[in-house]
Amino acid sequence: MGGFFGVFTEQDCVSDLFYGTDYHSHLGTSRGGMAVLDRDGRFLRSIHDISTAQFRSKFEDELPGMRGQAGIGVISDYESQPLIIGSHLGVYAIVTVGRINNVADIVSRAFSSRVTHFSEMSGDGINPTELAATLINTGGSFEEGVRYAQEIIDGSCSMLLLSADRVMYAARDCFGRTPVIIGRRGGDWAVTMETTALPNLGYEVVKYLGPGEMVRIDENGMETCLPAGDTLRICTFLWIYYGFPGSSYEGVNVESVRYRCGAALARRDNVEVDLVSGIPDSGTGHAIGYANERRIPYGRPFAKYTPTWPRSFMPQRQETRDLVARMKLIPLQDLIQGKRILFCEDSIVRGTQLRDTIQRLYDAGAREVHMRPACPPLLFGCRFLNFSRSRSDYDLLARRAIRELEGEKPVDLAIYADETSDQHAAMVDRMNRRLSLSTLRYQRMADMVEATTLPKSKLCTYCWDGCEGCVPTASFEDRGPGSE
Repeated sequence: MGGFFGVFTEQDCVSDLFYGTDYHSHLGTSRGGMAVLDRDGRFLRSIHDISTAQFRSKFEDELPGMRGQAGIGVISDYESQPLIIGSHLGVYAIVTVGRINNVADIVSRAFSSRVTHFSEMSGDGINPTELAATLINTGGSFEEGVRYAQEIIDGSCSMLLLSADRVMYAARDCFGRTPVIIGRRGGDWAVTMETTALPNLGYEVVKYLGPGEMVRIDENGMETCLPAGDTLRICTFLWIYYGFPGSSYEGVNVESVRYRCGAALARRDNVEVDLVSGIPDSGTGHAIGYANERRIPYGRPFAKYTPTWPRSFMPQRQETRDLVARMKLIPLQDLIQGKRILFCEDSIVRGTQLRDTIQRLYDAGAREVHMRPACPPLLFGCRFLNFSRSRSDYDLLARRAIRELEGEKPVDLAIYADETSDQHAAMVDRMNRRLSLSTLRYQRMADMVEATTLPKSKLCTYCWDGCEGCVPTASFEDRGPGSE
């Protein structure tokens, strides 16, 4: 997915930028980057591969050579960022987080002008951050350009820009799929996607940007330059899995949501077990909520070792994903032998790693293993954010179960998303048998939504029910990139 952080300070900003960006490391595993604007209006930039080393270790030695009062940083799962862009708007640094589905259409229109090229290539493709900058550069101002980009992009794209004349712009994606939050410390300002980054640096939250909202920060303070839209579709999975427990989105804390999710699972359950646990780490909050609600002891039959291991679902090769997942979890046989254990999990995606984890519990002497995911079955790969490197919806365990039940014929997936249907029950039963669980029961959609405290109309639930809400429908105007 990725995350960004920006600072605009009265003194040197580098330390705040470094640590604030590092607080987003759980959101990405590929690239990290920072760009600082010095007193002479020049950008000092550094980008590193963080796939095999932590962000801090790659950048710490470079900090003494970076000085400035404004800067932006990013953790990314794909492209190298920040980029330094020269255009009629001036020189600026830019980072983005999101997913652009209509790259080919945008590129085709850009090339048709015969005055555009792309230099920042990521693998075999165009760097999406440069693509966003190309759209921005069609505008007569940053505000006009960002508005145009948000209208054109199919998917989502939150942006953070810093101009050479020391003005910072922060824009949330058109439907607020990802959060953007403003913090303040006296005369200093911070822009973050994780509120976790703010308190230890002395900042307080002063504003959650609305969908499509854009703010300008300069020496005079902060002002809104593009108002928020009316339609919010924030990703629910941020609370369930991806977000850090200490963060809040729309003013709602992640860990509190996970406690409520676990409690909701418990209220609909009566299975007899000796111990409740969570698949670490994101399942832990859900498990605590479940254990507290049912007054069953909470324990940790797995110890997790993470200092040198990446997120297990991110590597491309399944063999590597499985190895990473296995190496991180160390079973504690004394807490497993002879026990009936119920695990809460944030979700079940592919199920391959979880199947191995469950078998290790049986090998360690578990009598029963019950699983309670904190969300409904995942039926669709996300089309708005880069949550994983899956290439097909059939990487999802639920979709493979449906294919086993239905074959290759077209299927109405809505009936499988219906928690009351026989088809849904058959799908869950098929997944339960594949995982060799004693029981498998999923969270109900209504309970998950209630746990967030937001109405469903403000949440994106696409990965569970295929409900997109509103998506951008604007097409290119005749004034494409390079036109008058």
